[in-house]
Amino acid sequence: MKGKCAVVTGSTSGIGLGIARALAGQGVDIVLNGFGAPEAIEDIRKDIETSFSVRAIHIDADLAQGEACRALIAQAIAEMGQVDILVNNAGIQHTSDIVDFPPERWNSVIAINLSAVFHCTAAALPGMRERDWGRVINVASAHGLVASVGKAAYVAAKHGVLGLTKVAALENATRHITVNAICPGWVLTPLVQAQIDARAARDGVTVERATVDLLSEKQPTRRFVTPEQIGAMAVYLCSEAADTLTGVPLSIDGGWTAQ
Repeated sequence: MKGKCAVVTGSTSGIGLGIARALAGQGVDIVLNGFGAPEAIEDIRKDIETSFSVRAIHIDADLAQGEACRALIAQAIAEMGQVDILVNNAGIQHTSDIVDFPPERWNSVIAINLSAVFHCTAAALPGMRERDWGRVINVASAHGLVASVGKAAYVAAKHGVLGLTKVAALENATRHITVNAICPGWVLTPLVQAQIDARAARDGVTVERATVDLLSEKQPTRRFVTPEQIGAMAVYLCSEAADTLTGVPLSIDGGWTAQ
C-alpha cells in the first residue's frame, strides 16, 4: 500500500485515529480530519509522520455541509495528488424518544452520519475510477443492523449507510474499487464515554458500574472493541486479498448482533 493516500474523516481521536494509524503502518499517506485543539491535532499529525515515515496532513471541514465534504476531498487531491482510500468515519450522536427528538438534532445527525458519506464518496470516486483502483470503507455500527430505543436518528443514518454502501459497491463492481462497511459494537471512544457518564448520572451509580451495565446490556463478550482491532480490519479491506469483497457489512461487535 506504500504510496497510496487515505482520507479518514473523524480521525483526530477514537476509531478514526486507530484506522489512520493502522493504514499509516502500511505505508499509506494520511489526510486527517476532525475536531480538537490545534496543538493536539498537530501532535497527532507529527506522531504519525515520524512513527510511520509517511506524509500526514490535517484538513478541517464542517461535514454537516455537503459543499464542505466535497471541498475536503478536492483539497486532499490538490495537496496529496490523489485519494486512493476513503474512510467515512465521522459521526455524532443524540439520544431522545422520537416524540421529543429535536428536529435540528435529527438534521445534524443525518447530515454528518449519512449525507457526508454520500458527498465524500461522490467526490472521491471519479479519481478512483480513472486509476481503476480504490477502497471506500464506511464505519457504520451495530446500529446499522439492529436498533436501540432513543437513537432514532443514529440508527436511521447507520442503516442508510449500509444501503449506500451496497449501491456504491454495485455501481463499481466491474472495477477494482470496493465499498464495504465496518459495523463496530461498543468502542470506548469519547462519544461512548459521554453516554456512559450520562448513564451513571441518570442511574445514580459510579462510572465503573455504568460501564459494566452498558457492556452487559448489548455485548456478550463484555469487552470493548478497540480502535486498533478496527484499524486491522480496515487494513485487510484495503489489501489485494479483499479485492472481491464488496458491498458487505462486517460486524466487529463482541457478539452483539449474533443475539
